[in-house]
Amino acid sequence: MSAQFQPPIVSVSVEELAQYLNSGAVEGLQLIDVRELEEIVIASLPNFTILPLSQFNQWAEQITTRFDPHQETLVLCHHGIRSAQMCQWLASQGFTNVKNITGGIDAYASQCDQGIALY
Repeated sequence: MSAQFQPPIVSVSVEELAQYLNSGAVEGLQLIDVRELEEIVIASLPNFTILPLSQFNQWAEQITTRFDPHQETLVLCHHGIRSAQMCQWLASQGFTNVKNITGGIDAYASQCDQGIALY
């Protein structure tokens, strides 16, 4: 039996994300937030497409038509666990340049923008 090879998920630090956002270098980036709508109301970042994991069945089939599988894609959640799961799923769908935002919006709020609410 051969196990299917899963390439490691590449990570981006919240500091790197802050540099992207502050420099306006989000052009050409695909930004996906997989948190739930209740979480988005509490804390969110601009330019992210909201795709709650609980609504997976509603958006999963459209993922390759809504997003370019070869464009750099950064995925955000609360702490980095759900976004890592999403990154692995995207890779399984043929996405070739997916990156998990380490520490999620919690780390971003703590380390980069104290104006964002912690929860």
